[in-house]
Amino acid sequence: MALHYQHLAERVLSQRELQPNLYGSIDFEAVPYRLTVDARDESTLPGWLAKREPILQDARVLELISTATMLGDVVADPYAALEPQYGTKTLVSMLKQACSEGVDAVPGAPPELRAFIAAMEATPEWVDMELVEEGARLMRPGAAFLAPFATRGAFLATFTNTYAALPMALTGALSGKRAARRINETSNFFTVTTLPGALERYGLGFEAAAMVRLMHSMVRFHALTRPGAWDSEVYGIPIPQVDQMPAGLLNMYVIALGALRKGKTNFSRRERAMLEIGRYRCFLLGLPEELLPTSAEDIVQVFHARAATLRAGFDDATCGALVRSTMEAYLRPEETWFDRAADSVERSWSKFTFVRAFVNGDRGKGAAMGVHLTNTDVAKVAATAPFILGRFALVEGASRVPVIQNPVDDYTIRMIHKRLKTYGNPEFTTDAKTYARASA
Repeated sequence: MALHYQHLAERVLSQRELQPNLYGSIDFEAVPYRLTVDARDESTLPGWLAKREPILQDARVLELISTATMLGDVVADPYAALEPQYGTKTLVSMLKQACSEGVDAVPGAPPELRAFIAAMEATPEWVDMELVEEGARLMRPGAAFLAPFATRGAFLATFTNTYAALPMALTGALSGKRAARRINETSNFFTVTTLPGALERYGLGFEAAAMVRLMHSMVRFHALTRPGAWDSEVYGIPIPQVDQMPAGLLNMYVIALGALRKGKTNFSRRERAMLEIGRYRCFLLGLPEELLPTSAEDIVQVFHARAATLRAGFDDATCGALVRSTMEAYLRPEETWFDRAADSVERSWSKFTFVRAFVNGDRGKGAAMGVHLTNTDVAKVAATAPFILGRFALVEGASRVPVIQNPVDDYTIRMIHKRLKTYGNPEFTTDAKTYARASA
């Protein structure tokens, strides 16, 4: 029974009514095995990061996480369920046209598409678009000069838990060239949304968010409708909103954690701008407002609560395979000497980022997960850090100087467009033919 998040609970239960073919057999009152509030069970919250006991005693945050663990996408899922009728290519084409020209421009637009677009157009009252644009400008230097060397490492973190990683393993989307495509699509999405006006109604970021939502919903549709493919009693809902929150607000979690460690209770104007674009971007991706905190303390609490209630589990068949395919993926568009050298440096940075950020610098633990950070990798990072970090610091610092702010921003935007060319044209689709069976 919902005591603190009644509206969110109603949204979860509405899935069964809206789509009985997908959610009719799921018991939303039951607690899936992946979610545990028993202190005797091991969770994904590392002891060096935070204490688990206080979190397990907080009824409000536990209710939030457990409820959001069973939430898919109440507007994108019904549209994805039209795939047998329209086919993937038509669904993608109609969605792109609705984003770029308006839903009325789509001949015979189905009601599900209209509902999907209307939900994305219903900008919440709390959104300050001027602050969103400012946040985008502030995040551009990182997108242009740091993200290319860290995205793969952050991407790896999503595969360190059996229960959260299973949807990707099930789709078969991270084997061979598909791994590179998914990493580049992720990079493309977060990068394109920092461009000027990208998150406006007819901006590229708005369309990219819609495409990401459709891809996630198609994964849910195929996982839940293929006989024997998904065990909801163990895994809950495929790609629940609670699993999307960490990627959407990861940068703000890092900022919030740093602020709290320094004894700060309020965000600065710059930090609030970056939070605003993060929260709005998450809204476009379908996350409920309940999962989008506004204070440093609440952001850290939600991140830690999600980790504290996610049952620990790392199996080689699921997690190990995903990590290996991700590390082996060649992300560059060509195979010139420069591309190969850039790939080598980026791969070392990704290993370094993962080991330092997600396993507290423990190389042995990283290696056990398939990320082997060698002395050669460390040497590459050390040799290139002055250029990579120095250029970022120079551009980020220059962007704060009013007299040169605009030309510096223009330079950063040009670099972002170069990055986008390297990432390639995103497809944001999933192929049902590659799906495998899942075992509990």
